[in-house]
Amino acid sequence: MTPDEFRKFGHQMIDWIADYRAGVAELPVVSGVRPGDIKAQLPADAPLQAESFDAILADVQRIIMPGLSHWQHPGFFAYFPSNSLPSSVLGDYLATGLGTLGLAWQSCPALTELEEVATDWLRRMTGLSDAWSGVIQDTASTNTLVALLCARERTTEHGASRGGLQAEQQALTVYCSDQAHSSVDKAALLAGFGRHNLRHVAHDEAFAMRPDELRRLIAADIAAGKKPCAIIATTGTTATTALDPIAPTAAVAREHGLWLHVDAAMAGSAMILPECRWMWEGVEQADSLIFNAHKWLGVAFDCALYYVRDPQHLVRVMSTNPSYLRTAADAEVKNLRDWGIPLGRRFRALKLWFLLREQGVDGLQARLRRDIANTQWLADQVKATPNWQVLAPVPLQTICVRHTPSGLSDEALDRHTRAWVERINRSGQAWLTPAVLEGRWMARVSVGAATTEQDDVARLWRLMRQVAEHPDGNRT
Repeated sequence: MTPDEFRKFGHQMIDWIADYRAGVAELPVVSGVRPGDIKAQLPADAPLQAESFDAILADVQRIIMPGLSHWQHPGFFAYFPSNSLPSSVLGDYLATGLGTLGLAWQSCPALTELEEVATDWLRRMTGLSDAWSGVIQDTASTNTLVALLCARERTTEHGASRGGLQAEQQALTVYCSDQAHSSVDKAALLAGFGRHNLRHVAHDEAFAMRPDELRRLIAADIAAGKKPCAIIATTGTTATTALDPIAPTAAVAREHGLWLHVDAAMAGSAMILPECRWMWEGVEQADSLIFNAHKWLGVAFDCALYYVRDPQHLVRVMSTNPSYLRTAADAEVKNLRDWGIPLGRRFRALKLWFLLREQGVDGLQARLRRDIANTQWLADQVKATPNWQVLAPVPLQTICVRHTPSGLSDEALDRHTRAWVERINRSGQAWLTPAVLEGRWMARVSVGAATTEQDDVARLWRLMRQVAEHPDGNRT
């Protein structure tokens, strides 16, 4: 592709994306294709001869578009938001177009130094002290693994440089809420702790981890000859956005010398609102924390921020220093390859920097406050309506609901819940995710797509009542 062709098709692609964003509300939120439909339209082998870019774009429209579920749709209320604001998209496009790679500071000085500045901007925006140092990684799952690797090495006094975990005389244990994200289980497995050494701590009536139960489990492990290592506390759990109590959890961590990691993958964005910072009170006593700027904040996926209080320890755990990566500047700069698992890193800071400058703190705060207000409005409607329940506290932008008509309970109620949620999703008007809470199915409504306004939430509520209260389609 020549520079002129790139210019032509680049303009065409930008226009296509702009048109897509302008018209996304008219599309069904959830794709209606069946398994295998997309593959069946694609050849088994790559083309031997070059194809025109026009043909490629035509197949995007013909084959790929029907297989998309639309996360930027105003009717998207599933999972958690993964917003991708246009300014961030352009920053990501620029990073890809530049094609630079961060192996060391010298391989791209701007990559490293802009990342330092952008993570520091967000640190200040969320009220964190200057004791924290930040780095951008891909996802919270990776950062949780990094946190547990750091915890493991601190507890074993850098045992990996000797015989690793198999040389330890005591099994190391990790603790998290029974509401914690599944990535914690995976990270504990990958870090070598083993599933049998991960403790899921019971929750209270607000679905938050109980410090008293945490203490009991730690004491039991010590009595059994095990060695407690790390605690993962969650600010904004996946099912309900529950808030583990950070301050009392930190007190337990201090008593036993445990690493405390705070998973704020979703709720971290809310900390740009001063009125929300009570949710992670005590966070300054943690050793590490994460939040995903690619969720609610609006940065194009992927952009997960990892903050640590002891960067020297992180570097010691993660560093590799072969001769071909050494430069004369190493003593004066950060080499971010030593701050995580991959050697190479993308220029992710560009899309974060673009977003923060184009939106401004005021603009970001206004959008998050809008979403919280819209969620509270919906919670009020549900609470005021017979046979509808709000099942958990609603501190942020996710509400857990259940329709409970008289005469239905247990498995019959589960079938009813899953059926009306499925009818909503098949309608193409909105997308919800069902989930299990306390052994029974419920519907999660996660408000937070960048295009979702109060009218969209009101439209969803009317649809919920229609499909749940009148499953046969008849209204009385």
